[in-house]
Amino acid sequence: MELKEYQKESLAKVKIFIEWLKKAKNEADKRNANTESVFEDYFDFPQAAWKKISQEPYRSKKNGLNQDLPNFYLKIPTGGGKTLLACHVIDIINRIYLERQTGVVLWIVPTNQIYRQTLNHLKDRNHPYRQVLDIASSGRTMILEKNDRFSPQDLNDNLIILLLMLPSANRLNQEVLKVFKDNGGFTDFFPSEDDFQGNKKLLESIPNLDCFNQNHGIFGQVPKTSLGNTLKMLQPIIILDEGHKAYSQIAQETLRGFNPSIIVALSATPPKGENILVNITGQQLNREEMIKLDLHIISKATTDWRNVLSLTLEKRNYLEEKAKEYQANTGEYIRPISLIQVERTGKDQRKGIFIHSEDVKEFLMVQCGIPEDQIAIKSSSTDDIEGIDLFSEECPIRYIITKQALQEGWDCSFAYILTVLTNPESKLSMTQLVGRILRQPRARKTKIKDLDESYVFCFRPRANDLLQQIKQGFEEEGLGDLSGRVSIETESEVAAGTISYHYRNHLRKFEGKIYLPRFIIQEENHWREINYEMDIEKNISWINVNFNPLFEKTLASDEVKDQNIVVTLSPQPDELIKPIIMQSQKGHLEADTIFFTRQLLDIIKNPWLAYEFSKKILQGFLSRYSKKDINNNFLFIIQLSRQYLESERDRLAEIVFKNLIKEMKICFFLLSSPEGRYTLPSKINIQKESKTLIHRDHTPLQRSLFEFNPEEYFNEYEKSVALYLDKQEKLLWWFRNLAGQDSYSIQGWKKNKIYPDFITSKKDEQNPEDYKTIYVIETKGEHILGSKDTVYKQNIFELCNQLGEAKSWEDLGQEFSSKRVEFQLIPEGDWESRINKLFNI
Repeated sequence: MELKEYQKESLAKVKIFIEWLKKAKNEADKRNANTESVFEDYFDFPQAAWKKISQEPYRSKKNGLNQDLPNFYLKIPTGGGKTLLACHVIDIINRIYLERQTGVVLWIVPTNQIYRQTLNHLKDRNHPYRQVLDIASSGRTMILEKNDRFSPQDLNDNLIILLLMLPSANRLNQEVLKVFKDNGGFTDFFPSEDDFQGNKKLLESIPNLDCFNQNHGIFGQVPKTSLGNTLKMLQPIIILDEGHKAYSQIAQETLRGFNPSIIVALSATPPKGENILVNITGQQLNREEMIKLDLHIISKATTDWRNVLSLTLEKRNYLEEKAKEYQANTGEYIRPISLIQVERTGKDQRKGIFIHSEDVKEFLMVQCGIPEDQIAIKSSSTDDIEGIDLFSEECPIRYIITKQALQEGWDCSFAYILTVLTNPESKLSMTQLVGRILRQPRARKTKIKDLDESYVFCFRPRANDLLQQIKQGFEEEGLGDLSGRVSIETESEVAAGTISYHYRNHLRKFEGKIYLPRFIIQEENHWREINYEMDIEKNISWINVNFNPLFEKTLASDEVKDQNIVVTLSPQPDELIKPIIMQSQKGHLEADTIFFTRQLLDIIKNPWLAYEFSKKILQGFLSRYSKKDINNNFLFIIQLSRQYLESERDRLAEIVFKNLIKEMKICFFLLSSPEGRYTLPSKINIQKESKTLIHRDHTPLQRSLFEFNPEEYFNEYEKSVALYLDKQEKLLWWFRNLAGQDSYSIQGWKKNKIYPDFITSKKDEQNPEDYKTIYVIETKGEHILGSKDTVYKQNIFELCNQLGEAKSWEDLGQEFSSKRVEFQLIPEGDWESRINKLFNI
């Protein structure tokens, strides 16, 4: 699976931190080894590493051995791919910090729903999560549950992922206590019961082991041969899923008591004061086409819930027609699903005033003629979707009725509509269901507006209360910065919850007259914006790929064995542990050309060509290595090949793009026709409850194009830039450009469009009430300077400036004939001086 740009940037930041962490750990080990105590000051090595990459304070923690415990959060909204990132982070930690491919990862989840889904994905060798782990471990990955056993040899040969459900309740339940129960399954990791000296040395080294004999019998204390004690000795990596959940103090102590080497927490909404290393915003997800926005809330003023359901059916049927048209044009299947929230689902709860799941099912079947196999109920007692592949074209399900069973962990991007059949006074919250309809199918916009947005139908709601619930839902999903993309509509589709803003009064003369250039292509007798798939990707000449640099990569020799120190006691009284060198498992993966081909199809769309490349790559490595070496390194070869082909694709796409420019087939134009330009919007719709951005001294903005600028449209860096721009005397106006279908974007030779952050104008020196130059500004965080994405955007901007200088906008009319448009990429470390330079300060 090809990573999104924000995912690549996130992993780059994690890698930088882990590299600093390794250096700091080496320094700490050096200080601890100094017996003369030259270093008197305490050295908190995780904090030292943190200070290298962040100005935020670091929250230090200790594990059960009182060792410094590196810990950080990945703040990733719903739909952002946190599990995929976690798999990559495991590889980074193992390679750089722990310098190994094997070891134990303790993966903690809070609910059964997330547990089952994560387990299924990790066990599926064809799933991207498992493929990342297999590549990291050279195909030697074991996915285990708490009742499974593993041996020292398993540990030596494999990357072991142990999945454990740790409830958020303020107690340890029986499932967790079983982890600490002695069951004899891990005796190979411990000295024998009668080995008094061995047990003594083990407890001196790891004093927090649970023991049988707390009263010091004839053999003294004897550690339990439990899974819990084994984990304490192995000091696992801990992945804490949904880290924002109310894990109790007892649960937190339990986690630290496993003596982890590092804790990585995943959350859409981390608690305050935690170490947030990666902070992904909803805008970044929207920019990468991960979520369905806008979210439309349709408020039905009726006393009969059946009327709301009828509207739902009408909308879902309309969406399915659009989906069929989309499939006819692209071959990609979508079956829109409606989630219906009711108040009761229990067998004995149907009688009374509350809306029951069976009432809804009966209405759908009897009154609406919906076949029974298209309706599913998901509750604590009934699970009609268990084991069902909702993405399959053979699956008929179009309606899922639930109360609160579809919460975190449930994931189906075909869910487009949430229908809420609860009374306004009901305490039943809909916030956790909002995120279930936001994921975009295949993480790629269809370019059909109706299929790229999501919908909520409501029964007798109070508009303000409803909006607050939705916004709360966005906050809980880590999408708070997108809450302005929610619109409440009545049946007449009048926007009841928004306010329209036009340009400031003195800027009204520019409405509909601020234009920005695009890369456009001529098609017969008209121009259109270029399309990556149609104009660039399909013209890539893959025949020009030179595989020799790939074949020069070094594979691991068959004789190289992974070695781990397994905690087994040495018979020598002065030696606590000894390394056990065991025979590594032989390569058990066969190089499979068909499997290889499937891994390349998202890069090379032609399956025959992907198949030929797979064969050619394997043959190329076979000319230098034995078949045994190829099998042992098969997944590593796939990883290398994907990286190389992605790089080659972008290189060849750049050639296609620039050749089309040279041939004048692609132009960077401003034309009088709408297809040949982008026009800045003349109005924006803002939610009534939105909070506007203001200066630090609480004074209002003065130079923004629109008087109102929702604070949620900006991250902290972007806020600083916006407020600084607003103070520039030579700036006439500035505009915050968001990612989205209706926003200004630049399509280059890579698939993802560039959505600049700001559009600004500089006053005309001869006429200060007009402007001479428009600056299109993209801001970049300091941690990703020099990344491929940053270099690419810089190259595109330089090309835009080069082509723009050679053009005149005369055909647009007198009001735009003498304007200039410049594109600027501004790095975080130098942003103030760069802005000063633009505005001649």
